[in-house]
Amino acid sequence: MMIRCISMMIDRLREYVAHETPTGDAQALNAFADRLLDRYAELGGTARRVAAPTGDHVVADFPGRGPLAAEAPLLFIGHHDTVWPIGQLRDVMPWREQDGLLHGPGVFDMKGGLVVLEAALEQIADRDHRPVRVVVVADEEVGSPTARELVAAESSGVVAAFGFESPLPNGDLKTARRGSSRVRIEVTGREAHAALDPGRGVSAIDELIDQLIAVRALVASYADVLCNVGTITGGGRTNVVPGAAAADVGFRFIDPETERAVLDAVTGLEPIRPDAQLQVSVMSNRPAWQPSAATDALLHKVQAAAQSVGQEIGGAPASGAADTNLTGWLGIPTLDGLGPRGKGAHAVHEQVIAASLAERADLVAAIIMTI
Repeated sequence: MMIRCISMMIDRLREYVAHETPTGDAQALNAFADRLLDRYAELGGTARRVAAPTGDHVVADFPGRGPLAAEAPLLFIGHHDTVWPIGQLRDVMPWREQDGLLHGPGVFDMKGGLVVLEAALEQIADRDHRPVRVVVVADEEVGSPTARELVAAESSGVVAAFGFESPLPNGDLKTARRGSSRVRIEVTGREAHAALDPGRGVSAIDELIDQLIAVRALVASYADVLCNVGTITGGGRTNVVPGAAAADVGFRFIDPETERAVLDAVTGLEPIRPDAQLQVSVMSNRPAWQPSAATDALLHKVQAAAQSVGQEIGGAPASGAADTNLTGWLGIPTLDGLGPRGKGAHAVHEQVIAASLAERADLVAAIIMTI
């Protein structure tokens, strides 16, 4: 029976949650990266940081042992940024242990996954296994704009990729993901007095509204495309025709053909008003990761590993996107969802089931030793 030090895992998770790491807060993220570098070195890895202006990423390589020591590595992918601002822990979501559940900002997405990974690496330290490569990125929650090239580069030559995001609600792994793109639509109009000289003005807000209506009509012409207008900004006073407005829009796609068609159409939008100026930018993009025979074969191997530690595991596609979109799109056998079971990602009731930390660590250790 593999060692299950659940209390130490809970302590580690509490420590990680206490170190708040909002996306884009380079100082907080870099300090957390220091923790990871030290921890991976303690576990026998060779770790390095990859500098990025909004927060550094971490890469660590763990050598193999025994007959598989020279084989291609397994790639494990995670992130240390969260959606929560500094102060969320103190003011809104204090750490809490109750009825077998652990509550706090980032506990489920995805610092619990980082703790699971560390515990698994500790378990297999003196066991035979192929090499392991770990990539932990600092901007996953906004689409990994500075980490995409890093993930692609570190994916080269690996035998399979695994993500430590949260699993499906029943604990199953994720075998495919929708593509995800963030698009910013910016409009420049012309300011004028709204009563004395309205004809001279060009309303950026009116133009933006009409463009968003056009986007809605475009999306409606495709099946299974999700579209969410996440933010709208613009204007200032009701007596001034607004000269600037912008919206950030999130799209989700099930296949690359639809993704390309929709993004081409959106980035090709033209101003409706003669004197309005329009700029459309793709801020981040994760290609659709579609089901494949290679991933199905990997799932079968993981199911056998799970049985070796008394567990059963399934798999199914998921709607959310993550860095595993890229490895799956590149054709690498990929599975995601190795983080602990729980619920409430990006919500104030975010939580994990404490016992699942050890269960997942046992599963990951079995995967490393058998694949």
